[in-house]
This record gives sequence, structure tokens and C-alpha cells, in this order.
Amino acid sequence: MKNKMNFDIYPKVILKKGREKSDSRFHPWIFSGAIYKKANNIKPGDFVKVISAEDVFIGIGTYSPSSISVRIISRQDAIINKDFWIYRITKAKELRETLIINSNSYRLIHGEGDFLSGLIIDKYDNVFVLQAHDEGIYKNINVIKDALIEVFGNNITIYNKSKKTIPFLDEIEDGFLYGEEIENVFILENGLQFKVDFKSGQKTGFFLDQRDNRMLFKSYANQKDVLNLFCYTGGFSIYSLSGGANSCTSVDSSDLALSTVEDNINMNFKDINHTSVKSDVFKYMETNTNKYNLIVIDPPAFAKHQRARKQALHAYTRVNKMAIDALEKNGIIFTFSCSQAISDEDFQRAIFNAVLMTDRQCRVLFKLSQGADHPLDIYHPEGKYLKGLVLKLD
Repeated sequence: MKNKMNFDIYPKVILKKGREKSDSRFHPWIFSGAIYKKANNIKPGDFVKVISAEDVFIGIGTYSPSSISVRIISRQDAIINKDFWIYRITKAKELRETLIINSNSYRLIHGEGDFLSGLIIDKYDNVFVLQAHDEGIYKNINVIKDALIEVFGNNITIYNKSKKTIPFLDEIEDGFLYGEEIENVFILENGLQFKVDFKSGQKTGFFLDQRDNRMLFKSYANQKDVLNLFCYTGGFSIYSLSGGANSCTSVDSSDLALSTVEDNINMNFKDINHTSVKSDVFKYMETNTNKYNLIVIDPPAFAKHQRARKQALHAYTRVNKMAIDALEKNGIIFTFSCSQAISDEDFQRAIFNAVLMTDRQCRVLFKLSQGADHPLDIYHPEGKYLKGLVLKLD
């Protein structure tokens, strides 16, 4: 049985009868359709107490006047203060310390996977990049900053990068919250060096979720000609070259990303067969006549919401068909989707359609996902956003 209420400092949100099971039991999101009534004084970003129609405590969360009305961050009837944030950050740190992460960088807080819906914190050596995806989290960003300092000490830098993740709040500006104001940070991952532009780069600056998948990619790279599509800052490229690839071609449309690719190449290798190509990937593949033994396709999210799902599936099929056409016999493709709106089944169907159009035999060697520092709350299946397949084409 859930706890009876102990504190009354937060305004109440009361669920419709029976909805504590169908809409809120352990799932961290309370949808607007599940709410029977709420206190009149609730403002966007406020902490609220969610209770059932029978006056049984459900959780404490942040309120938003949207389809996801409440994001639960505590199943205990408690006050959300600095001690709460210190406890959650400490538990997240302890979890990462139990994982095999051969790096000085990892995701420290992964939203719902760390029971803090709406909050992302990535650790790059001694630089912490915060992203609030919820107004209530953003309102508490300074106390979260203080909690980080308490847990990790004074010799850190904390950067807020929430402007794009909460675009409806005009007052949000990205910037340093604490510590030395630096331009970039250099990290070490599995013995390889990378420059992270956390201020201007995509997301928080680097795709930490692909760490394990990059290592698997490296294991197939020896003596291969490699093509990295949507290469961003060249993670898969660096790993393939360190694994003994004959050559690697990295394709991206961003000058900034390709500049970082070159920096990363120069930090890790003295003389290597690597080519950077600035191009839209689809246009590049339309005119490409080269053949490759190993290809990785790691695009940005083609579908950021359900309305874009159909168009995204077509794009996944199209780019994978192009890649298969450029693949040598007995070649291997690593193909990914980071679109949360695309299910595992949707993605596999899109790849099936691509293979079908090439009339080649294909076997799935691995199904891949995000690394363990991006944990999945079993009650929040939406948190499994990264989907990957390793394909062998005969």
C-alpha cells in the first residue's frame, strides 16, 4: 500500500478514480487526462503532490500545463530540498561506479532512468553539462548545482544548456553556473582522446550513449574500408582507425562537426588514411561510387514526435538501402535510430524494407541500445530511445 500523506506544503493534484493504476502506478508521467482536479494556485514548474481519488499518496512531481502534466521525481512524501538532490546525485554516482566504464566521462543523470524525470547531466572529466527538459527542473537548477558541488567537490565546472530543451521559456540562456569558463573539454574514452564542444555541439556535446557500440564497431574494423555516415565529431571513425581500418571516410553536413573530427584525428594519430566529406548524407550517397566493407549509419532523430513517424521510417529505409548498395559482399553495417517515436519493431521493419529492395541475403548479428550509464526504468519503456542493428550482408 502507498504511503499516507505526511506533508501539506505542496498543492495537490487528484487523479480520477482508478487512474492511479492505469496511468500512474510507478510510471513517472501523469497525463492530463488522468487528472480529476487540481489546486487553483498551481503554477507551471511548481512541485505538486499527486494523490488518488481515495486520498492515497502517489508521488511528488513537477507540474506543467501540457499533455504530460506531472513528472514524478519522488515516491516518498517528502520535501524536495538540497538534501533530496544530494541523495539522488550520490545514488547515481554510486551506480556509475559499479559499471565498467573505461572513461573519465559518463552520463550521471539520465532522466527517468535515475528517477529524475526532466533532468540530464553529462560528466565530461570535471565538466558537468546540465539540461533541463522541464520547467520545474529548470526552476531548481541552482540547488541542483549546489548539490553537484557537494557530491563532486569544488574543482568542477558546471554548464547549463537548457535553452533548446525548454524553448518556450524566453528567459533561459545557456551559460556557466559554476567554475572555470572554458571553451572545450578533452576526454579519454577507452584509451582514445576526444574534444567535446559542450557549448556549441549537439545535445551536451558528445554521444556518450554509443561508447560500448563504438568498441564493438572497432572489433570489426581491421583491414576494412570504413564509411561513417552522419559522423558528427567522428567517434566511430576514431574507433575504426584505432582498430586497424585501411581507410575511413567521415560524412557530415556540419563544418563545426568536421572541424572537430579533424582535431580528434590529429590528437589520436600521426599518419592515417582518413577523409572528411562535407555533404548532406543523402546527396553524398546518391553520387557515391565507392565500395566499403564496414559502414555505420548514426543519424540525428528523424522523428522527434509521432507526427513525423511515417516520414522518418521512409528516411531510415532510404539511407539504409543506399548504404547496402555501397557495401561490399560479406560487408557489415551498424545502423541506428535515436528517435524515441520509432519503436524497435518500426525500425526493424524499415531496415527489412531496405534489404528487400537490394535482393541480398542479410543476417542480424546484434541488437544494440544505449550504454548502461543511460539506464532504463522498467516502468518507463519510453526511455529506450536508442535502437541499433548490426547486419551482415552476403
